[in-house]
Amino acid sequence: MKEWLKIVPEAERQNYARAGFHAGVRVGPRSALIVVDVTYGFCGARGLSLEEAIREFPTACGPVSWETMPQIARLVDLFREKKLPIVYTLSDTNSTPHTGSATKSNRTNPRGNGFNDFTDVVKPLEGEWILPKTKASGFFHTPLTTYLNRESVDTVLVCGVSTSGCVRATAVDACSHGYTTLVVDDCCFDRSYFAHCANLFDLDAKYASVVSLDELRVMMTRPALAVAS
Repeated sequence: MKEWLKIVPEAERQNYARAGFHAGVRVGPRSALIVVDVTYGFCGARGLSLEEAIREFPTACGPVSWETMPQIARLVDLFREKKLPIVYTLSDTNSTPHTGSATKSNRTNPRGNGFNDFTDVVKPLEGEWILPKTKASGFFHTPLTTYLNRESVDTVLVCGVSTSGCVRATAVDACSHGYTTLVVDDCCFDRSYFAHCANLFDLDAKYASVVSLDELRVMMTRPALAVAS
C-alpha cells in the first residue's frame, strides 16, 4: 500500500472502491509535464527547518522541499529525454496584487527577494517555458491550454508544490479541460503531510490517477498499460 493511503481509514478506502473510484488511466501518446511553483518562495533555502523556512517565506515548505526535489529532477529528465513539453509555473508577482485579495502571507512578506528564483536542483533550461500565474491553477487566465493544444498534448502530468494547493488546482483544471491527468505522488510536496496524503487520495478518486515516478516510467514505456492505486 502506498504511504499516502495509510492515513485514510480502511472503511473509507473500501467505500470508495465499491463506488468505483480510484480507477487507473492510460498515458496517451503525447504527454506534457507541469512543474508547479518549485521556487524558493515555496521551498525556502536549503538546510532550514520548516520554522526557519517560514520565517524566510511564509509560503515555504522547508525540508520536505529539498527531499522531494531530486525526484522531481529525475521526472524532468525523463521528459527531456523523450523530448516532451515541460512547463514551469511561478507566481506572477507583477499582476497578483491586482487580481484579488492578498493573502496574509502576501501582505506580510512581499514576493520579492528571490521568491521566484528556481533552485539549482529543479531549474528550467533555456527554451523551456516559464509560465507566470496569478491564482492557484496554472490554467486560470493563462495561455496554457492554447500551448497544450498547439503541442497536440492529450495527457498532463502534474508535480510540484503544494499538493493541497496549486498542484491540486492545476490537476483539477487539467481534468476539467479534458486532458487525461496524472499526479506524480513522490514528486509533490506540502508543508502539511496530512494535507499531502488527503489530497492525493481525493485527486486519485475524482480527477487524476496518482502514480509514482517508477510507475510512470513503466507506463511511458508501455502506454497501453493502466496503473491503478
